Amino acid sequence: MDNQKSGVIVNIASIYGMVGPDFNLYDQTNMTMPPAYSAIKGGVINFTKYLASYYGNKNIRINCVSPGGIFNKQNLKFVENYNKKVPLGRMAQNTDISPSVCFLLSDYASYITGHNLVVDGGWTII
Repeated sequence: MDNQKSGVIVNIASIYGMVGPDFNLYDQTNMTMPPAYSAIKGGVINFTKYLASYYGNKNIRINCVSPGGIFNKQNLKFVENYNKKVPLGRMAQNTDISPSVCFLLSDYASYITGHNLVVDGGWTII
């Protein structure tokens, strides 16, 4: 990308890189959220901004997507707790996240760089 003076990178972060976890979601489950996850995802968001600033003059765009919870056959109580909290009332499917990544990779996003696109069903607005 450096040699061709163009390119696009989309990193995957998480809402937990922006906000603290709601541990109430894990009530009545054997699940938890390790502290390293939030630290790493927060780092991805800020590293994305750093790289976008550094490579912008070479026409290399770098953004990230921060999904909310993605349904993957988690504990049913966790899913119930999550669905009660998120404004859209459900966890994301993989197909809810991929269009955002495709958009950021496309020419439709040709003037977007250093952005963290939140795709969370409204989780972070409350």
